[in-house]
Amino acid sequence: MKAGAKTMNEECLICRAPLEYLEKEEEMECAFCHRKENSRTRCIKGHYVCDDCHTRGIDAIAGICLNTDSKDPVEIVRMMMAEPFCHMHGPEHHVMVGSALLAAYKNAGGDIDLEEALKEMQSRGKKVPGGSCGFWGACGAGISAGMFVSIITKASPLTEGSWGLSNLMTAKALEEIGKIGGPRCCKRDSYLAILSAVDFVKERFGVEMENNGAVCTHSGMNNQCIGNRCPFIREADKAR
Repeated sequence: MKAGAKTMNEECLICRAPLEYLEKEEEMECAFCHRKENSRTRCIKGHYVCDDCHTRGIDAIAGICLNTDSKDPVEIVRMMMAEPFCHMHGPEHHVMVGSALLAAYKNAGGDIDLEEALKEMQSRGKKVPGGSCGFWGACGAGISAGMFVSIITKASPLTEGSWGLSNLMTAKALEEIGKIGGPRCCKRDSYLAILSAVDFVKERFGVEMENNGAVCTHSGMNNQCIGNRCPFIREADKAR
């Protein structure tokens, strides 16, 4: 963090201090549920929050998706971002991206059982841990887009065409995310994954979800905002 930089609202959920990422995993105790597990992430004051506690309230995603007629997945994911369960960064985005795409796909004419698809998306997405973008080399938002295609095509490790399409979707999303470079921003990466999926689904499945663009309104909460390098930066924030 730069000298004199302001600590924003979105760092440690306990004390708002900046986060730090360790070279090796250490045993940590969640400040909320007191479960002990190995992790590389904590705040500089030592607080640790497990992924389950970080995503508390995520069940609200299904209600949002089942009660919108929007065909624009960015619009849908922004509804989720406005909810209390969604923080500036965190593993909740690994469920949100795929869920928004499922809802928009259904509303655009996609043939799926949305309620069952959303349950599957949450089950899969919650298994992708926070920090996967840096530690795995695969952003969870991009993986979530691949899960979306896997779900709508009923892919499995033994299928042929759907297996390939799911991996191509993940690759396309990760390529767009990787082109921008770090540090991570869960909002930016979610938009990039979603917009790449809109194009992919139109090309591969002939289902046209809407793309009304994305503009960031979260810059002021992100200590690591990349400013003018972000394709979603607002004009008012370009001087940052």
